[in-house]
Amino acid sequence: MGVLAAVNALAALVSAGSSVAGVVRPGLGLPAGEPVTVGTHVYARAYSARAVPLGVATAVVMAAGTAAVAWPMLLVSGLAQVGDSAIGFRLRNLGMGFGAGAFAVLHLVSAWWVAR
Repeated sequence: MGVLAAVNALAALVSAGSSVAGVVRPGLGLPAGEPVTVGTHVYARAYSARAVPLGVATAVVMAAGTAAVAWPMLLVSGLAQVGDSAIGFRLRNLGMGFGAGAFAVLHLVSAWWVAR
């Protein structure tokens, strides 16, 4: 499970890091030409407030947890990534859509693999 755990931990940390990048530059998630508003700043901070703890918790569980703890954490992280992917595609942000979608598949397939 070592490689699987490392890949999932890295994906979780990349997701958390991208949310921090969104706080620093809130326009990253917007379509080209879309203005950055107060709402954009609020959304970026709210998203990061969820993504950072979830990403760190997933990475820690993958590094130190047992299979009994890892699969539910991967399931939750994967479902969160499904939502992130849907938001990305809705905003026509293909990087977010495909990136979060790939991480969703990774986490959900890994959750299934670990649980079996």
